[in-house]
Amino acid sequence: MAASSEPFYLRYYSGHSGRFGHEFLEFDFRVLGDGRSASARYANNSNYRNDSLIRKEMCVSSLLIQEIKQIVKDSEIMKEDDTKWPQKNKDGRQELEIRIGNEHVSFETAKIGSLAEIQDSADPEGLRVFYYLVQDLKALVFSLISLHFKIKPI
Repeated sequence: MAASSEPFYLRYYSGHSGRFGHEFLEFDFRVLGDGRSASARYANNSNYRNDSLIRKEMCVSSLLIQEIKQIVKDSEIMKEDDTKWPQKNKDGRQELEIRIGNEHVSFETAKIGSLAEIQDSADPEGLRVFYYLVQDLKALVFSLISLHFKIKPI
């Protein structure tokens, strides 16, 4: 089954530089150039207690890509604007980039610690859309990783 002729790319990054160096979580989904296959990549770097960088990559089905597209479309994140969202700071940043067909959005904001921070922001509705979409995507990625790989840092 073909992944889709429509270009698709989704990337999420959350990270900071601090006492333990550059620590981050990043994942992306993309339809590959042949239009028939897709991949998912995951990276997690935590230097706390000398943990090592975890990188995983897998081929994913067109059905999964269709489901991710549907999650993104249902969230209506493509209508949002991050100009009023909290700016990145010493605690880190989050980035979300999505390309579906000819539509492309890129968001950057500070790390969100609680729903109270969202409510106190200048754009609570838009930030809430971002927050819940990211939670859904992270849950999906962690499920895929746990289904396909045994993650146990050395």
